[in-house]
Amino acid sequence: MRPLTPLAALAALAALSTVTACGGADDGGDPKGKSGQGTVTVRIPDPGNAGVLARGKKDGSLDKALAAVGAKVAWTGSAGPFAPAAQAMNAGRLDIATGSITSGITSLSQSPGFAFFTATDPDPVGEGILVREGSDITSVQDLVGRKVAVNKGGTGEYLLLKALAKAGIPADKVERVYLRPDQTAAVFNAGQVDAWAVWSTYAVAEIGTGKARFVADGSAIGSDNYSLNAVRSDFAKEHPEIVKALYAYLHEHSAKEKKDPAAYLNVFTDAGPTAVNGKAKDVQIAFTGKGGTVDPIGPEDIERFETVARFYADQKVTPGKVDIAAHLLDVEKLS
Repeated sequence: MRPLTPLAALAALAALSTVTACGGADDGGDPKGKSGQGTVTVRIPDPGNAGVLARGKKDGSLDKALAAVGAKVAWTGSAGPFAPAAQAMNAGRLDIATGSITSGITSLSQSPGFAFFTATDPDPVGEGILVREGSDITSVQDLVGRKVAVNKGGTGEYLLLKALAKAGIPADKVERVYLRPDQTAAVFNAGQVDAWAVWSTYAVAEIGTGKARFVADGSAIGSDNYSLNAVRSDFAKEHPEIVKALYAYLHEHSAKEKKDPAAYLNVFTDAGPTAVNGKAKDVQIAFTGKGGTVDPIGPEDIERFETVARFYADQKVTPGKVDIAAHLLDVEKLS
């Protein structure tokens, strides 16, 4: 499964550090947001032009769902990599963010001020090891001695290391080139790296040109790279009813998106850098239709999270095994 807003990162990324508003009730109102005396503001990264939150922003359905529990949304910056979002939650500047379990684990290895409250199954088709059409790389084994672009500590590095481990290839036989995802396409297309370990947010555009393909996708790699929604810990303690309402909204509408992916693309505009058209649109629709939905975190999910945490420790991505279970919420039991 893929992140809720797979194309959001194609929008111009506004720095999360510019967010300065504080969470909680407006101007001395009811801190719980239930009595009608005040409204709680929930700060969420702007979803851009695609996905459940983008459509909810446009049609007012998200506002309606939050209003029922005395809350309203404030869009802050833009959706993008989870690491800066985690930093913003830790600093009390953001309340909700979406990210992968892989980037989540590296963020938890520091001083987390957030917890995860939903899980979406790993993406079987929209993430993997991307190579250019015409490349002589036809299998993971062919990556030996090559350069592969990855985002450090996140999905890209995980996918590469997982693919190599499954193929029995020592990690040091492949050169990892650490790049920010939004800076990698130009390097990849210029041939400065041989492959790119990447997810659908960026893979769709490359595959859509007809000039790139996956040499191994998430299913072939055996990826446990869940997409998760995180909430600032203090916000969850103070406003559990809002977190539950947000979960219910995401669960319902992610199921609708899976059934009708096209309705969640080009939500605000069908032109410009945030729009997806042509073959790329067909690719995205196919990926979304095979993806998962936003669900509560269950015991089987936690087992797989722990597997990723152990793998990251074994691969020296984190200094030790991160206790992921200590930072999970059972959204159905919040009260």
